[in-house]
Amino acid sequence: MKTIAKIYTEFPEKFGVPRQSGLVEELEGKIIFEKPYRFKEAVRGLEEFSHLWLIWEFSENKEKPFSPTVRPPRLGGNKRLGVFATRSPFRPNRLGLSSVKIKSIDLSSEQAPVITVSGADLVSGTPILDIKPYVESDVHADAVFGFTQKVPFQKTTVIISDELSAKAGKHLSALKKVLENRPVPAYQHEPERIYGMDFAGKSIRFKIEDDILTVTDISDNA
Repeated sequence: MKTIAKIYTEFPEKFGVPRQSGLVEELEGKIIFEKPYRFKEAVRGLEEFSHLWLIWEFSENKEKPFSPTVRPPRLGGNKRLGVFATRSPFRPNRLGLSSVKIKSIDLSSEQAPVITVSGADLVSGTPILDIKPYVESDVHADAVFGFTQKVPFQKTTVIISDELSAKAGKHLSALKKVLENRPVPAYQHEPERIYGMDFAGKSIRFKIEDDILTVTDISDNA
């Protein structure tokens, strides 16, 4: 396997990254090709498509012994399912799959071609192993979605003061959507605990009680 590109997003670490692609459309990422694959001809015709499949490596995962079952966060982290019935990052081969929307394709900059996408669920610097266009046959009208259909994502109410909203600046909308998806382990219920994550060059601090997430501080990263 060769790394053909890397994607650069607002997440320097995996805590806080949405659990699936497409959950937060406001999140953008830039795909920059590695030099051996940096050819404008390689993306010719891609402008005719709206979405992409990204095949990538779970590069942030530490090696773990194979387990045939995992605990999906969507099920509260308490019920075990077969690893191949989930999107768990802990797999025999650390391959990720994401469907993202093409925002633009830059063919004129020094690093061209650069593909800007939205809805990405990847840590900044994640190795991209392949890119494929999303085509009509990928859409199945009669698809059944297993436990993900029975247990929809639970949205959390986000409270953020006007003062802290101003500190978030242009990333406020995306930040709120990220926090609405409750970016903490599903099994953790500690109302007094202050969680922290880095996002868009800011250090975000927050706490969660029941289904209410309150942002307690936003500061610039050192």
